[in-house]
Amino acid sequence: MGKLEKLTDILSRAVSEAFAGCGYDYSLGTVVVSDRLDLCQFQCNGSFAAAKLYKKPPLAVAGEVAARLESDARIKSIEAVRPGFINITLTDEYLLEYLSAVNSDPSLGVPQDDSNKSIVMDYGGPNVAKSLHIGHLRSAIIGEAIKRIARAMGITVYSDVHLGNWGTPMGLVIAEYSERHPEWACFREDFDPERDELPILDPEELNEIYPYASAKSKQDEAFKEKAHRITFELQSRRPGYYALWKQLVSASVSDVKKIFGALNVDFDLWYGESDSDGYIPELVSILDSKGLLHESEGALVVDVKREDDKITVPPVIIKKSDSSSTYATTDLATIIQRERDYHPGKILYVVDKRQSLHFEQVFRCARMAELVPEDTQLSFLGFGTMNGSDGKPFKTRDGGTMKLSELIRTATDEALEKLRDSQYLSSDIEEIARKIGIAAIKFGDLSNQPSKDYIFDLGKFLSFDGKTGTYLLYTVTRINSILSRAGIDSLSDLTPSGIYSDAEREIVLDIILSGEAYQKALSDLAPSVLCDCAYNLASAFSRFYHDNRILSEEDGEKRTSWLALCLITRRVLVKLLETLGIEPVEHM
Repeated sequence: MGKLEKLTDILSRAVSEAFAGCGYDYSLGTVVVSDRLDLCQFQCNGSFAAAKLYKKPPLAVAGEVAARLESDARIKSIEAVRPGFINITLTDEYLLEYLSAVNSDPSLGVPQDDSNKSIVMDYGGPNVAKSLHIGHLRSAIIGEAIKRIARAMGITVYSDVHLGNWGTPMGLVIAEYSERHPEWACFREDFDPERDELPILDPEELNEIYPYASAKSKQDEAFKEKAHRITFELQSRRPGYYALWKQLVSASVSDVKKIFGALNVDFDLWYGESDSDGYIPELVSILDSKGLLHESEGALVVDVKREDDKITVPPVIIKKSDSSSTYATTDLATIIQRERDYHPGKILYVVDKRQSLHFEQVFRCARMAELVPEDTQLSFLGFGTMNGSDGKPFKTRDGGTMKLSELIRTATDEALEKLRDSQYLSSDIEEIARKIGIAAIKFGDLSNQPSKDYIFDLGKFLSFDGKTGTYLLYTVTRINSILSRAGIDSLSDLTPSGIYSDAEREIVLDIILSGEAYQKALSDLAPSVLCDCAYNLASAFSRFYHDNRILSEEDGEKRTSWLALCLITRRVLVKLLETLGIEPVEHM
């Protein structure tokens, strides 16, 4: 089977040919989905550009083009509307024909990319030896959703967690361990990794040691200096520090994998800043050979400011005065590594928007040093803050930063209580509650524009009504119930044979245009586009469900067609949910 062409592309070609047939430029015929479905399904605005080019009223141009398309059997109605829009509505027969093609398409109507360019995605970014907290939530789930959207479109994606495991935080942790446990062999000058044993780290101590050491460094200058010295010696591979560091990383990664796994977030690469260390000498050599490096107050820096800058863009520090590296150094060295290993068409960073200046500096330096080909995109998606009801960053009840594991547990517990209050009984109620809780968290976040701050309201997100992940899961289970009672397997090959109401027509349109939502979501780097698509489809199905008695319908042909519509609606909804990283449930 060939690749399914987008419906808007099919219509654009027909309208473009009509423009050309009327003596106008072919490129004027672009068709888009109407934002007023009560007036028409599709629209072309090319007549306005034609009016300027050909010195004619836009309505006259629109009228000529519309008249040329009136005989097209796919079109139910086409009209020129003041001041020059071309409004198009398709026949139900053609909508059903295209729906059948979507249903048969292995990609379920999602456009497939044929550029053969891969993407490296950098998201997650937890620091080793620090508990995951809600500040890690958005990067992980937004990044995961974008990765899945790209893969649904046939794009090769390499996702990298990019652990913070090589900077000052590591020095702080090792410094504090050295003060608490000076007897450990790893702190001796003559430590031998072949001969000496390493301690078994206490998980509770590991979780609290970084915040303690960080606070201590702000008050104790001597301790701060000790941590800086240890950081430098670690990066110079002092045996005892390096051996302890590897143990810290191993213990931390195990915990990170478990918590991210609970959110249905995973990574192809578990690299960290340390993995870029071997590329730093090459980075320094490249920058030096291009005359970009110079000394400033004992440090090696690269000036990246431009004459047209509206804000101050500081130099990139490549080596501090003590010769240690910075985050910019490891990010630039990692770009060399990624280009060497994967030759990506794009490197995308999903990070807190407060890091925008850092990435502007890094990208400028990378371009100046020609670390990647000119056509390789370096992109930064900065996300906003998850806030409490007071509009301030979300905190625990006692004012602390909530751990991610605690957030997941809270959402699961509240979902479980909600199920029990509704008299729901099932042997797998706890597993269903877990899926509902995760869906509430993820959809509540992803339904917002990534760059926007939003209010986290778990009670609202768990509601069975409104634009929530819970509502979408419930819609899927409602369809499951209908199909089960009708004796239809979810893998059955049925396609609707008729459209009997406006609600059905809306469902059909939502399904056949869902592929376009994937494309827009990736183009805009906005999973919220898929959230809107899923919610609109679920809402249309709910209206259809309430208006019709599907299982008791006496007209056999209509009943079969309705069941087929249920089946494909379920397929598309489940695909949308799974692309967002949300697991469907069979019943609830």
